[in-house]
Amino acid sequence: MLNQHKILRVLQLISLLKQEPAKSIHQLGVIIDTTDRTVYRYFDLLKELGFELQRDQFNKYSIPASDGEGGVIFTKEESSLIRKMLLNFAKNHPLKDAVLKKIYLSSETTIVSSHLLRAHLGRIVELLCDAIETRRQVVLKNYHSLNSQKISDRFLEPFAFTDNYRALMAYEPASGENKYFNIERITNVELLEVSWMHEEKHTLTKPDAFGFGPTDTVYSLHFEMSLKAYLLLKEEYPLCGPHLTKSIHSDRYELKMEVNSRIPIDRFVLGLKDEITEINE
Repeated sequence: MLNQHKILRVLQLISLLKQEPAKSIHQLGVIIDTTDRTVYRYFDLLKELGFELQRDQFNKYSIPASDGEGGVIFTKEESSLIRKMLLNFAKNHPLKDAVLKKIYLSSETTIVSSHLLRAHLGRIVELLCDAIETRRQVVLKNYHSLNSQKISDRFLEPFAFTDNYRALMAYEPASGENKYFNIERITNVELLEVSWMHEEKHTLTKPDAFGFGPTDTVYSLHFEMSLKAYLLLKEEYPLCGPHLTKSIHSDRYELKMEVNSRIPIDRFVLGLKDEITEINE
């Protein structure tokens, strides 16, 4: 959680410093909800990453626009890394510093950073982080459920995120179950002034590679697929990677794993019917 907050705040700080007018340390601290001392620490980090911080005569700071701004083109490798950094919080990749410096210099990357920060999903993540840290109940407004095929408000006690930050783990009093809620299917979050009431029922369980939590039924999958399907599956569901192997019988690839729901894989296969074959054992 600390790493997630730090990345969100550093991204927000970069955005604020690149927007006119220049801002004081105190103003920046208030906006990103942290102390002046922490802002100075973030400044040190930005300098290490190669950002130029400019201070005016009023002790207000900004990041000056660079000559190449708007014309930076990311390589395929760097674009891939951005997604990994922001969604999986990779720390030690050798391209990290170079890519982070370019974050707001490319339209493609602005979309990615907005996913976490400036756009609607970023605000949802911040509200849920606040709810978890203050141990408060929330209402997910107009949640789009893939299981029930319904759009409804969900009253929850959120207590964690999945490692890839794509889903919320929460206890739902109405059903008496711990469930996973896809961040992208949340329309809005209402943060209630009510503390958790069922903390003893909060249970951390590991979701499957498609983000579904444990159910009464476990499904065994065995698929054979083309290179195209293999690459698309790894890109859309990277946690499937360890379960994908090269077939010893052909130039195709095999997926063998157990999942808690067939919905995601069946939907994926439907779009690539000519590329994937299910093997019944």
